[in-house]
Amino acid sequence: MKTLSLSIISASLLAAMASASAPVNAEELSLKHDSEYVIDGKIFGLPEAKVYREDYNGPAVVGDYLTQVPNIAKLDYEGNKTHDIRMDVFSQKIEVAPGVTYSAWTFGGSVPGPVLHVREGDRVIFKMKNRSDEEVTITKPVKNGAPFIQQLQANGYQNNQPVVNPMPHSMDFHSGTVAAEDKWRTISPGETIEFEWIANYAGTYMYHCGTSSVLMHTAMGQYGAVVVSPKDGYPTDKDVDKEFVLVQSEHYLEEASEGNYIYNHGAALDRQPSHVTFNGHVAALSDNPLRANEGDRVRLHVLNAGPSGTSSFHVIGAIFDRVWYEGDPRNEWYGMQTVLLGASNSATIEFIVPEEGIYKLVDHEFADAERGAAGALIAGPRKEK
Repeated sequence: MKTLSLSIISASLLAAMASASAPVNAEELSLKHDSEYVIDGKIFGLPEAKVYREDYNGPAVVGDYLTQVPNIAKLDYEGNKTHDIRMDVFSQKIEVAPGVTYSAWTFGGSVPGPVLHVREGDRVIFKMKNRSDEEVTITKPVKNGAPFIQQLQANGYQNNQPVVNPMPHSMDFHSGTVAAEDKWRTISPGETIEFEWIANYAGTYMYHCGTSSVLMHTAMGQYGAVVVSPKDGYPTDKDVDKEFVLVQSEHYLEEASEGNYIYNHGAALDRQPSHVTFNGHVAALSDNPLRANEGDRVRLHVLNAGPSGTSSFHVIGAIFDRVWYEGDPRNEWYGMQTVLLGASNSATIEFIVPEEGIYKLVDHEFADAERGAAGALIAGPRKEK
């Protein structure tokens, strides 16, 4: 009897082990196209991109999970989802600092472009029209646009004005695992590109225009962040009180006439920025500081978009008790005073707000802080939870 019981237990354990180590059933991952296949629980082999012309002049940014920095959309669904998003490319005259404006090349109308928030394993169906030959006004009310549009219109800190500057453009999502020459191909003014990608890996990723000169297109304003939350979350999810996105970038501008600036490619090649900003404006996080309360756990998704410099991100008065480098939960660090990020590197950072007061956010490479890479988080009084 004892031998039989042991045999039954052994058989049960073996079955459980086999089940735990069994390969993921491809059907459970919602394969959509005949070309798709699964390796290590991740989907590859997406269909070719489509390039076509369409008569479209609707909202330039469409998608429920697209926001303007520093905001991040809440993932209000379980499991995985297919996201249909649109992010058109066109030019806007924007302000980088008081009295400093230039004609930026943008994704969706702002610099940086919209923040996309998805979950690991989600499918993204992406559509982008090159509207650089159009005068696109992003400040007028629209129907069926992304939350990004309403947020941009509400703060208006870049003083957007439409301009026309026909140029070829493309989209390169660092969060996508695809054939770049297909999905990231350049399209001409008036063309639309449509393709899919799977959020196979958790993390905070850069997107940018991949058309040559990539240095120029990025420095002109074509970049943004994608946050791919881990499918099982971060270990502190239930404790996080505030969550924000911060994108650092360099601007290489020279004055052409009073208040009007143009891109300086020589300065970009020499890595001599005129301005370094958090979220696209030297005052983005000082005139509109982040808000929290004493005792809050704050999570920051920090991306250094470059295009060429490094960032030594620091919050004066706080210690980063948890850091996930590149936003991957497997890359966990503890007790850090700064996080060093190269161009296109990122980190998901958490800290406890120790007291009521003002906490300055800086690039601890202080030459860049003096060029504008500074902001603040204002902490109110402690609230009972």
